Order: sequence, then C-alpha cells, then structure tokens
Amino acid sequence: MSAIEWTVELRFALALALGFLVGLERESVKIEQRKLVFAGVRTHPLISMLGFGCAWLYTIGVTALLPAALAVLGVLAGVAYVAKTRQEHYGATSEVSALLTFVTGAMACMVDIWGAMALGVLNALLLSEKAKLESYVEKLDRAEFLAILKFLIVSVIILPVLPDREYTTFRLNPASVWKIVILVSTIGFVGYYLSRRYGSRVGLWLSGLLGGIASSTAVTIAVGRYAHREHDASRSALQSALLAGSVMYPRVLVLVAITGPVLVTGLWWKLLLLSLVGLAMAASLRARAEKNSGAAPELQNPFEITPAVVFAGAFVILLVATRAVQASLGEAGIVGLSLLVGVADIDPFILSIAQSGSASPVAERVILLAAMSNTVANGVYFWTLAREIRWETAWRYGLWAALHLPLAFLG
Repeated sequence: MSAIEWTVELRFALALALGFLVGLERESVKIEQRKLVFAGVRTHPLISMLGFGCAWLYTIGVTALLPAALAVLGVLAGVAYVAKTRQEHYGATSEVSALLTFVTGAMACMVDIWGAMALGVLNALLLSEKAKLESYVEKLDRAEFLAILKFLIVSVIILPVLPDREYTTFRLNPASVWKIVILVSTIGFVGYYLSRRYGSRVGLWLSGLLGGIASSTAVTIAVGRYAHREHDASRSALQSALLAGSVMYPRVLVLVAITGPVLVTGLWWKLLLLSLVGLAMAASLRARAEKNSGAAPELQNPFEITPAVVFAGAFVILLVATRAVQASLGEAGIVGLSLLVGVADIDPFILSIAQSGSASPVAERVILLAAMSNTVANGVYFWTLAREIRWETAWRYGLWAALHLPLAFLG
C-alpha cells in the first residue's frame, strides 16, 4: 500500500509540478540557445493543468472535452511546427513534448500516479539530454545497431511463437532450445561488442581475452592467420590465442551454472584451475612478446540470424546424439563423443550434457574431456598457421590439454 494517499488536491499539485519541470527545461533552452520553442515555463504548466481539468471532467461524465482539447492542442502544435519550418528550423521535439505534457496532466488525475510521474520526468530528461543522446548516436556503429535489432528478432519475435512442450522420445522442447540459443548468443555478443569496441585500441592480448567470451576457436584461427601473415607478431598472436582459450572455462562454467546448476559443485574449481593454467601459459610469453599490434580478431556477430539457427541445429543434433549414444553405448559412448566434438564449438554439446539435470561423475568427466578436445583442436589450428613458433605452441597446448586428464578421471 502506498504511504501517501493521493487525493485530488495532491494529484493536481503533482500535475502542476511536472508541467513546471518540463517548462523550466524548455525555457532554459530558449534562453541559452536563443532558440524558438513552442512552449516555455508558463505554457507547459498551463497545458498540464488543461489535461488534468479535462480528465477530471471526463470522470464526472463530460467525456468529449478530453479528446477535443487534445485535438485543439495538436492543431496549435502543428501550426507552430509549420511556422518554424518556414524559418528553416526543423524538428518537432517541443511540439511533441507539449502534447506529452497534456497527457501527463490527464494521467495524474485518472490513473496510477506512477505513470504520470514516469512520463513527466522522462519527458524532461530526454529534452535536457538531447546533446548527449545525439553524441551516442554519432558513435553508434551501424553493425552494432543491427545486431541489437536481430537480437530482438531472435528473442522477442521468434521465442514467443515456439511451442513450449516436448516432442519425440528425445524430449525436444523448441522453446527451451531457443532459450539456450538466446543465452549463448547474449554471452557471445558481450565478447563480440567488447572486442570490437576496445580490442583494437590495446592490442592482440585484450582482443583475445575479450574475444574468448564469444568463441575461443574463432579467436585462435583469426590470430593464427594474423601470425601467418605477420611473422614478427607470432608470440603476441600465441598469447592472444592462449588468453582466448583460458576464457573458455569461465564461459562454460556460466553456461553450466544456468542450465545445469547441480554440476557446478564438482566442476567450478576444476574449470577455474584450467583457466588459471591458460593465463599462466599466456603470461609466460609476456616478457618476450613483441609489441602488441592493434589488430583485433575478426569475430562473427552471434546475433546474426544464420549463426543462431546453426547453433540451434547443432544443439538439437548433439542433444539427440548424446541421448541416443547414452542409451545404446552407455558411458563409453558419451566419453568418445566428447572427444570428437572439440574440433568445433563445444557449447552445444556441453549444454546438452547440462540439460540432463543430474550431477554425476560421468557428466563432469565428459565436460572436461570436451574442453580438452577443444584445447587440443585450438592448439592444432594455431600450430598449423603459425610456423615460426610451432614448438612454443606445441608444448604449451600439449601440457594444458594433459592437465585435463587427472581432473577428469582422478578428481
């Protein structure tokens, strides 16, 4: 229950205050910028009171006055806009703000007071922060904006229309599968955005660290190709690949914690230990590493529709394969499958294991073996591309991969 009893008198005072708030902002623009605005410190409170009065009359049966007053105010705003355009001043911010002030005054009388306060304050805030908002737009990368729109398509449009029920003997739930896609794409987009925004400013090492949030394999191949072209930057590229690989383990831990939290107890310290090993491998190169280049790995935006669909398909295939192999071959089959999936993205396989919902040594073992397989694959990718430092690559990735075995079978 609200601590304040919002009587008609208090609601009227609030409507007047919100009108003054917006009016003060408009008046300050008029004075500071010597700019023609539709309404100022006196007119906005009057408009708010007009809205409140019409809304109050509406509640006692005079219903026609509220829409009529809004229509008249709209005509006045239109006339003001036309007059302004004749002086080659464009933009309808002041006119729309005045209409919103009228609506705020009406809402202060008729509905929950929170709505009126939110509209009034946000109206003033958006008006006052115009310069800052425009600077954000200037800095906004079009690719990032399109990525956000595609995220809305993936989450807001596609997810609600998918059936939330299980199909086939493999218990496939389309809605649950797509939620996994959104989860992984969101985590990947964080790394993609940070790498694009900051990676090129501070060099390969930060590009690897941030890009690993999206895909350690993609980063490894990207920096491996860079090392193949720029032999003098081979050590820096190897350091970036190792950093990207070390980020894979916290990423896997987050995914498991969300989709299969019962597995976290036995896995968290093993995954973090392996991540620290990767960081140590990368740090051992730092003293001798060349000056970092500004190149950043060319990651693919995970909110593109095609990667999302591909991931969903891979997840379903591996989920079916995991359950089929487990039913027919048991533990040995799952272990064998975990060693094969590392050549590509291991997230779909690990999520299919975590979806089982049971905390067992087998589930922990296959997750660690899949991570080992991916580490070996990344080492092979980089070893093939960066000929200058093959020995450095081989022993680091080889030792790192070998440490998975005691954690998987003896832990």
